[in-house]
Amino acid sequence: MLPWHYMVVEGVIGVGKTSLAKLLAARLDGRLNLEVVEENPFLQKFYADRAAYAFQTQIFFLLSRFRQQQQLFQHDLFSSTLISDYLFAKDRIFANLNLSDDELALYDQLATILEQRILRPDLVIYLQARTDVLMERIRWRGRTYERDMARDYIDALNRAYSYYFHHYDATPLLVVNTDELDFVNAPRDFELLFEQLGDTFQGTRFFAPG
Repeated sequence: MLPWHYMVVEGVIGVGKTSLAKLLAARLDGRLNLEVVEENPFLQKFYADRAAYAFQTQIFFLLSRFRQQQQLFQHDLFSSTLISDYLFAKDRIFANLNLSDDELALYDQLATILEQRILRPDLVIYLQARTDVLMERIRWRGRTYERDMARDYIDALNRAYSYYFHHYDATPLLVVNTDELDFVNAPRDFELLFEQLGDTFQGTRFFAPG
């Protein structure tokens, strides 16, 4: 049993956060909380025309994630380990990247209210990868709504994530460079990461095995 009751795996689209969350939940016999992405009715339109559909897409995600978090914590959080593949606060990364100033002001009012009712995790695991690696992984998994995703957008998102987590101090943070890691197909990679989770720590730690 690890010392962390509630762990969140985060990272840019395609980095492998859901796969790692599933592996951790299986190893720890824990509860798994996965973000529901495909149910957003605006998402495919957003990737086709970001400016036209950014606000609708963002608000749907914000409210959907909030409802999921509220349902999640109606149960006893500490009855078992909980693993989630998203951090609620990361919604602001996408909002800042995609919304106009007026849209962002309205979004900020709503998000600030909702964030006050969200429980913080004990540990955040932030998975990093170069943009070229992310694009290859996105192509490999072949999701229809991601097919025409522009490299420039993924690169901007990657830089926004890096900036956000460079300044993140709300919880302990484990930063993992995944350029050369494959948690699903290389069991040793997963075991090396799992060893990093055995002790509590404060602040930020970095994990990038050679």
